[in-house]
Amino acid sequence: MKNIAEVTDATFEAEVLKSDLPVLVDFWAPWCAPCRMMSPVLEAAAENLSGRMKFAKLNTDEHAKTAKGFGIFAIPTMIVFKDGKEVNRMVGFVPQDELESQLHPHIAVGPEPSDQDPSCQL
Repeated sequence: MKNIAEVTDATFEAEVLKSDLPVLVDFWAPWCAPCRMMSPVLEAAAENLSGRMKFAKLNTDEHAKTAKGFGIFAIPTMIVFKDGKEVNRMVGFVPQDELESQLHPHIAVGPEPSDQDPSCQL
């Protein structure tokens, strides 16, 4: 998954909570069939939103401390963090159009384009 970072209990704070971009974290496990179904959906969303949102995965079997700390009781659970705080949570398989619709209010946006061409100003 080239567009999705693997995070751990040790890296979660730096990679997610202190990120300059909003971050979607996929809490998953390898044995979970719906988690495996989400992988291509998340990869496509990560590609579509590259540079405006960061995507990460946390294996709940290997990093139970962080999963427990965020009250993960069912997987897949996707949590969006912005400025270190949870702003959205989705549980279970989510189709790509619904996922991106849920993410849209939280994505980072660039500066607004200028209405005037600066070369035309006096």
